[in-house]
Amino acid sequence: MCGLIRAPLSVGDRFLVTVPLPRRGGRQPDDDGRLELDRIRVLLADDHEEMLDRVAKLLGTDYDVVDTVRDGRQALEAARKLKPDVLVLDISMPVINGIETAHQLKQAGSKTRVIFLTVHDDPDYAREALETGALGYVIKSRIASDLVAAVNEVHAGRSFVSPLSPPQAIS
Repeated sequence: MCGLIRAPLSVGDRFLVTVPLPRRGGRQPDDDGRLELDRIRVLLADDHEEMLDRVAKLLGTDYDVVDTVRDGRQALEAARKLKPDVLVLDISMPVINGIETAHQLKQAGSKTRVIFLTVHDDPDYAREALETGALGYVIKSRIASDLVAAVNEVHAGRSFVSPLSPPQAIS
């Protein structure tokens, strides 16, 4: 039953307003009974600890960084378990490289959207990465200027590619 209660209020009167919130992804309330309000859930995968720390610090204020992992196999396991909205994935990683990791996620029917974060400033790498179904490709040297925008665009279902160096002519 919904209705409007009209009662005179005085300065200092207290009242409680309860607003039902939609649940996203089957999330459970935290220990205080609160739900996280639509923060984009991000999983980070890179084999360099310093890079993981830098990216987690950059994204941690605006997004829910659900985990950090150091290789492709760990990324697959964490993505299956945590079901992040976005996976920020390095291409050159041990055990399973990022390209193969993205292929396997797609084959498994994962809804997680992928952004490659890489040192490879090469249109051929970008093309191969995007052919996996990834929507984002960010060059590590452009993290500060591009990564937040990439997460927002990719989460919205749009693509984002950092500016790439033009192919070099062979003399």
